[in-house]
Formats: sequence, C-alpha cells, structure tokens
Amino acid sequence: MFWFYYDWTYILVIIGIIISLIASGYMNSTFKKYSKIKAASGLTGRDVAEIIMRNNNLNVPITPIGGNLTDNFDPRYNVLNLSQSTYGSHSIAALGVAAHECGHAIQHNTGYMPIRLRNAFVPVANFGSKIALPLIIIGFIISGASDVSVRMGRNDIGYNIMMVGIICFTLALAFQILTLPVEFNASARGINILCDTGIIRTQEEKRAVKKVLTAAALTYVAAALATFLQLLRFVLIANSRKD
Repeated sequence: MFWFYYDWTYILVIIGIIISLIASGYMNSTFKKYSKIKAASGLTGRDVAEIIMRNNNLNVPITPIGGNLTDNFDPRYNVLNLSQSTYGSHSIAALGVAAHECGHAIQHNTGYMPIRLRNAFVPVANFGSKIALPLIIIGFIISGASDVSVRMGRNDIGYNIMMVGIICFTLALAFQILTLPVEFNASARGINILCDTGIIRTQEEKRAVKKVLTAAALTYVAAALATFLQLLRFVLIANSRKD
C-alpha cells in the first residue's frame, strides 16, 4: 500500500520533520526564556491588549483560554483569546505575544489586503487539503496495477489522478505561503505599537520581544518548507510512475 511504500524520497519527509522540530524547539525555548523576565512596565498580557485595542478604537473582548501559546484573534466572533501563559503574565514574552495577536485584530479592522486574500483562500485550501492525499493514493495504486493501468499516450489514468491530487495539495502550500506576510506584519505592528506607546521602554526589551516573535514566525516558515518538501516528494513519485 501507499502508506508502506518506501523509496529514497522519504528523506524529504524526514528533513521536513527535522526542520519543524527545530523551529518548534527554538520557539518553545525562546518563549520559556523570556517568560521568566518581567517587563519594566509591570503590565500583563491582558493589560497590553486592552491598551492597544483602546488606542485603535477597537471594541474587541479579551478572554482567557486554556493551553500554552494557544493565543489567537478569532475574526468570526471578533474576540481576542489569550492563553494562560499570556493573559495574566507580566513577562516580556507575554507582552510580545499579546501585541502580535492585537496586530491581527488591527489587520482585520483596517482591511489589510494580505489577510483578506488569505481568508478568501481558506475554502479553496480546505477543499484541496481534504481530497489531495486520497487522490494521490488512488492514483498511485492504479498506476502500480499493470492489469488495470490504461495507457493514454505517455500518461496513464493513475498518473493523471496523482497529478490532480498534487495540484490540490499545492493549494494547501499556497495558503501557508499567503499566511507568512500576515504573520510577519502582525509582529511588526505589535513591536511598533509596544515601542510607540512606551509599553516597551528599553532597547533590551525591544530586542527580547523581537526574538520571541521571530521565533514564532519561524514555525510558520518551517511548516511551509515541510509542506513544500512533501509536495516535492509527491511529484517525484508521480513522475516515477509515469512511464
């Protein structure tokens, strides 16, 4: 079966996993380091979020949620959710994360074009991600069964089905790529707001916040790279079954 099929292209999957683990580990260690350092302002993540929302004339409820680093802005309900590690924390890390999520709220309020494009692409990406792997597996099985393989010039039905699945998988990658500028911009907005409002008072604190948010952004980059490597593997497998 496809799940147990082995060839050298598995190394691409392994590389993707390693990249993701490194990025996740770096994010966790960076957040842990700066979650132990109290901000000079003495404000909590919730305090920061309230100040930013008020300064931008946004009526967005701020609610605590369970988990660690589960912070998010939910545009469906217009609510900012801050995790336990952010909501009541006075740390530099908490302030950075809260400001980043506020950056997303501001993006939605101002109609930031990249986030509008990403949101519009969600249904397409979800559809592609759901049917991609089944199509690739079906195509793989058909192309490997010589008794049902139907040749049409240089291509067979199995190959064509795999390629449709690969195109659908590309939609998921496209969504991850569209997410990158949204995340980078939210971090940039957060840092600027923290500095402009005086919440962050020293260059040392600014550098610390940048490290936390950069580490978070790298997890999105790593995820996109891992998906690209998986896509590359599917293309190589499909081409190997072509003839």
